[in-house]
Amino acid sequence: MSNLSFSSDAPGKRMFMLGNEAIARGAIEAGVQFAAAYPGTPSTEVTEILAEQAKEKNIDTYVEWSVNEKVAFEGALAASICGIRSLACMKHVGVNVAHDAIMTAGYIGAKGGFVLLSAEDPGMWSSQNEQDNRYIAEQAYIPVLEPSSIQEAKDMMADAFFLSEEFKQIFMLRTVTRINHGRSDVILGEISKEKRQAVFEKNRGWLNYTPAEARQNKPKMQARLARIKAAADNLPYNQIDLIEDAKLGIIACGLSYSYTMEALNWLGLTDDVSVLKIGTPYPLPEGLVKDMLKSVETVLVVEELEPFVENHVKAIAGGANIMVTIHGKDMVSRNGELSTRKVSEAIAKLTGTVLPVDFEKIDKLSNDTAPLLPWRPPALCSGCPHRASHYAINIAAKKVAKEMGKDMVPVYPGDIGCYNLAYNPPQEAVDTTICMGASFGVANGLSHIIDNPIVTHMGDSTFFHSGIAGMVNAVYNKANITMVIMDNSATAMTGFQPHPGTGETATGEESPKIKIEDVARACGVQ
Repeated sequence: MSNLSFSSDAPGKRMFMLGNEAIARGAIEAGVQFAAAYPGTPSTEVTEILAEQAKEKNIDTYVEWSVNEKVAFEGALAASICGIRSLACMKHVGVNVAHDAIMTAGYIGAKGGFVLLSAEDPGMWSSQNEQDNRYIAEQAYIPVLEPSSIQEAKDMMADAFFLSEEFKQIFMLRTVTRINHGRSDVILGEISKEKRQAVFEKNRGWLNYTPAEARQNKPKMQARLARIKAAADNLPYNQIDLIEDAKLGIIACGLSYSYTMEALNWLGLTDDVSVLKIGTPYPLPEGLVKDMLKSVETVLVVEELEPFVENHVKAIAGGANIMVTIHGKDMVSRNGELSTRKVSEAIAKLTGTVLPVDFEKIDKLSNDTAPLLPWRPPALCSGCPHRASHYAINIAAKKVAKEMGKDMVPVYPGDIGCYNLAYNPPQEAVDTTICMGASFGVANGLSHIIDNPIVTHMGDSTFFHSGIAGMVNAVYNKANITMVIMDNSATAMTGFQPHPGTGETATGEESPKIKIEDVARACGVQ
């Protein structure tokens, strides 16, 4: 098909796609009609693509950039309640912002298929922390799908909507940066032609969460999860390959499964090691896990970040009184991304196999040559006006500090965004970076316990995301601080997406332009 495009209804055809393009395609194949997000790497492109397709009228889907992840999740929840298939997209730390709503939404479940995309960032390529949101999913009774490839990410996203409706529960799709930003051939599926009419039906016993309703709905939520757990062994994303007389079995979750298969092939052990592929880390396919535990002497659990699956596997082994040695984070790091090398080294130690590559020699060469290369830390872009902004702030703040005393220095609480790169020389104008909107809150706290001049800053998108509450709190508590908004007229760091201050929506429609200075004046800032 010579005119094959992203929105082509061409099942069986192949396209070369970015991982986030494949995820967006999966949502389109499922017939998603509502999508909301706040930009955050590595998730951003999913919503950008959906917005572009909606703008071009290729799909009949409402798409919005919300002011933050909590609002995005709540909007998608509303669509699901009305029977519409809905999607909320966010990076891992965005799930923290939405956490309050997520915890009650687990009680509500889903009417229209509802998928939460949690795009995690092992290695912290563009994040302030590493975080494993499988724990949040477990806390909220939300089942998790975790793809091992870009093709599977597309397929899982499409299937997640149908599973959500079958079991009447929200589903989380947990991805990692190498899935979101990798590229691969993807086999397209059929695009759903179903278009639903949203209907809100009043049901206070289901939707109005006073203590009485919560007590009634918690057992229903637990029953839904029990049904999902019973079905996990038969879901196609969980597969077991038991090798006769194998001593070692590997339980591999998500992308770690791909690393595991590459490592076994590399080591020549594909016919000697049993493998259980996990596509549903929560709830685990308990029957398949028991089959693996009973068939080998030693098990290695391979997963990125925390020992979530490992701990559950150990609990299953203990509960069933299966005597087997279980390794996990004692052999494979819980910090940063995994790789074929890291998995190969763990398997080689357990099997006594000689690695086909001398990694120590490569590491030595790398360490020896590293000092010869110039240090190139990340910096503000050449021509960025906020280089001058930080310079001006430094000059003014140091002048005030000097007038206050020779040992006084200004303090600069900063925030999440590209302006945070000013912590490096020559600006050296950021002293703290915690989370979205934290700069004003930290500055307020400091103002009540130290005498230093305090100049705090954040970007315009961050201001709308979570800065307003901190500003109001600082005014209310009479904090002696200077608050600076570095206005880019866009969500700059993630690719210049629009926000409430730009006067434009995700799909390019004109909207009211909210002026930051008007908001500040209305809140009492002087």
